[in-house]
Amino acid sequence: MAADGAAAADAGPGRARTVRGAARERGQVAVEFIGFVPILLLVAFAAIQLGVVAHTVSQAGTAARAAARTASYEEADADPAAAGRAAVSSWLADGTSIGIGGGDEEAIATATVTIPSLIPGVGDFGTVTKRATMPRD
Repeated sequence: MAADGAAAADAGPGRARTVRGAARERGQVAVEFIGFVPILLLVAFAAIQLGVVAHTVSQAGTAARAAARTASYEEADADPAAAGRAAVSSWLADGTSIGIGGGDEEAIATATVTIPSLIPGVGDFGTVTKRATMPRD
């Protein structure tokens, strides 16, 4: 015990407190990281959701073009609405509706795709509507 006291006396009063203070602060970084993890997850989910929205917009345009192209053929082998839904990713196809219109000169297709939400409990992100026009054969 005398040796410990002598070492503490040689180190000075500030030295003994620094060693004990460092031992207490060792877990503080872990606590701060655990507190920051929910914010990191929220930012990551928001970035992924933004990517899903961009992909949905792209898929709506693809569906509208495919449906308009099929509707523009005089003797189409397929239903234009079915062709539009087939052009969409399988996980978006259930929320896709295709409208076909136009006259004798052109075929117009309108694709509406529901934007899926990846974050549980977050409200509806709405739909994306794209329109494509193709000349008839």
